[in-house]
Amino acid sequence: MKIYTKTGDKGKTSLIGARVRKDDLRVEAYGTIDEVNSFIGKAMTELEGNQFQDMLEDLEAIQNELFDAGGDLSVVLEERNYKLSEESIERLEERIDQLMEEAPPLERFILPGGSPASATLHIARTVTRRAERRTVTLLNEADDVPMPVVRYLNRLSDYLFVAARIVNARLSIPDNEYVRGTKVFHTDAKKKGKA
Repeated sequence: MKIYTKTGDKGKTSLIGARVRKDDLRVEAYGTIDEVNSFIGKAMTELEGNQFQDMLEDLEAIQNELFDAGGDLSVVLEERNYKLSEESIERLEERIDQLMEEAPPLERFILPGGSPASATLHIARTVTRRAERRTVTLLNEADDVPMPVVRYLNRLSDYLFVAARIVNARLSIPDNEYVRGTKVFHTDAKKKGKA
């Protein structure tokens, strides 16, 4: 079997139900989701040891869900069965809440950095935000964009932010804080006067 088909040599590609230009908004959206998936795969290769087993399981599930999200965006048939579910969004929210219990207090904006895996997760986070913007642009142009994809990408960027911080925390590497401004976040303890 040959990997190349030559069918895209004139700048067009196939969706499920149509043929469009390779710079079509829909292709931009699911192509950016594919970029996120690649950076998550890179981050997984940088997470070593049993201390990251829970996150590796998260990221493996996320890779599959991102593939579902890209597939859902590529369908332009009138009758469609989407794969990405609300349960995937709820699972991300649960994991964000669990990891936040472990996260060090957040007082300043965080700059990407620290360990290699944390830096890669921050890259995945920013590309996820771009994927979300591309999907919202598509949403404004088309009426067949599955909303779970938009919500999932929004939650995923939050998960990746928290995950990047937890990786550094578990490695005893401090977050790289933005120090040119005042403290913008306050812990609950400080709000309650307990700090």
